[in-house]
Amino acid sequence: MKNTSRRSLLKLASMAGLARFGQMNALAQTSNSNDYKALVCVFLVGGNDGHNMLIPQSASQFNAYKAARGSLALPDNNAKLLAITPTNGIPYAFNDGLAAVHPLWAQGKLAAVANVGNIVQPTSRAQYLSAAVNLPTNLFSHSDQIVQMQTAAAGGSSGTGWAGRVADSVNNLNGASTFPAAISMAGQQLFCTGNIVQSASLIPGYDMVPSGMNVWPATASAARQQQLQQILSMDSGLAIVQAANNVRKDGLALSDMLKSLSSGTPLATLFPGTQIGQQMKQVAQIMQLRNTIGMRRQVFFCSIGGFDTHGSQAWQQWDLFKQTAAAMNALYQASEEMGIASGVTSFTESEFGRTLQPSGSGSDHGWGSHFLVLGGAVKGGNLYGNFPDLALGGPDDSGARGALLPSTSLDQYGATLARWFGVPDQNLNAIFPSLANFANRDLGFML
Repeated sequence: MKNTSRRSLLKLASMAGLARFGQMNALAQTSNSNDYKALVCVFLVGGNDGHNMLIPQSASQFNAYKAARGSLALPDNNAKLLAITPTNGIPYAFNDGLAAVHPLWAQGKLAAVANVGNIVQPTSRAQYLSAAVNLPTNLFSHSDQIVQMQTAAAGGSSGTGWAGRVADSVNNLNGASTFPAAISMAGQQLFCTGNIVQSASLIPGYDMVPSGMNVWPATASAARQQQLQQILSMDSGLAIVQAANNVRKDGLALSDMLKSLSSGTPLATLFPGTQIGQQMKQVAQIMQLRNTIGMRRQVFFCSIGGFDTHGSQAWQQWDLFKQTAAAMNALYQASEEMGIASGVTSFTESEFGRTLQPSGSGSDHGWGSHFLVLGGAVKGGNLYGNFPDLALGGPDDSGARGALLPSTSLDQYGATLARWFGVPDQNLNAIFPSLANFANRDLGFML
């Protein structure tokens, strides 16, 4: 182990992240492309400042925004701000870092959902301050809120992710396919963990072939690979060893299947060379295999870090938005190229928002934030939910610094996506434990 390289460790880590999904079969049941659907979560790690992602442009709201935002306020005369107008006619603007996806708003493919967060039930400022209602545990904590936003368990981890449970609910649509229905491109994540479906974790750019297999002559390489398979297939009588061997066998099988992409027609869509861009590229490549592996429902998890902007926020957040928007746009264009745009929906999440009031050149941990939803089945060109009052200490402020009290729950947001994905209404309460506390179970942003 002392001599194990970092690359080898990454290969082993990617293999260890694969759950058991059985022997791959090139003759797997063919899927109907017209019925294919995929959910792609883009998690903005660190707590994205939604206040500078979606900026009000009406005079009264912008003045309130500018008064509270101080040095972090984006100027009203900044020609780079990207104007959008929802169906109610009230003007807003996107941060100019989102330029790559901005045209999709006018095309009706991009929507925004205002002030989303982790809440147990509808909660007013007075109820929050008096602790008169149930609240999520350890609010404003990165680690706790990441887990809760991935699991939809306001009291802590449930052991499964909400997307994994969504995949469980429609797993029958994948027929006999044993390919993972839930795949993370950013390491092992609770988001993808279900009770039934098999999940996997991949590292884009790293294959899962053990080092030392590609030697000369070819007969020696084949002999090594055969011997490895014999070792992995040998019954040691130890359950933990057998489980580890099964994971490794599955990793090799998945690696071979993904390599088959090189013999097919590559996507013409160009993906950014950034980490989030390459994660999205890997997602698109797996979607290319949907008919070969017989998949009709898949969920994916991608992430981009750096949103914990306590300082130097203006440029840092703009650059992160630029990377995120370029990657999301590339995936949308690839879905168009594959003819499945109406079946692919990408959406953002973050553990929490940030304070409206600045702290120097940055902002502190908040609560509610604004999310984006993109895809061919999105009722785009509109803002969903209730845009907050931006007065410090106002009705939507959980304290005195503009840490938004969410008006839309994660459960409502996720349930809207799950319903489109094919989850029956009677299953939604089990997937989203707090959904029954909200009258509106569908926010209306999906066709």
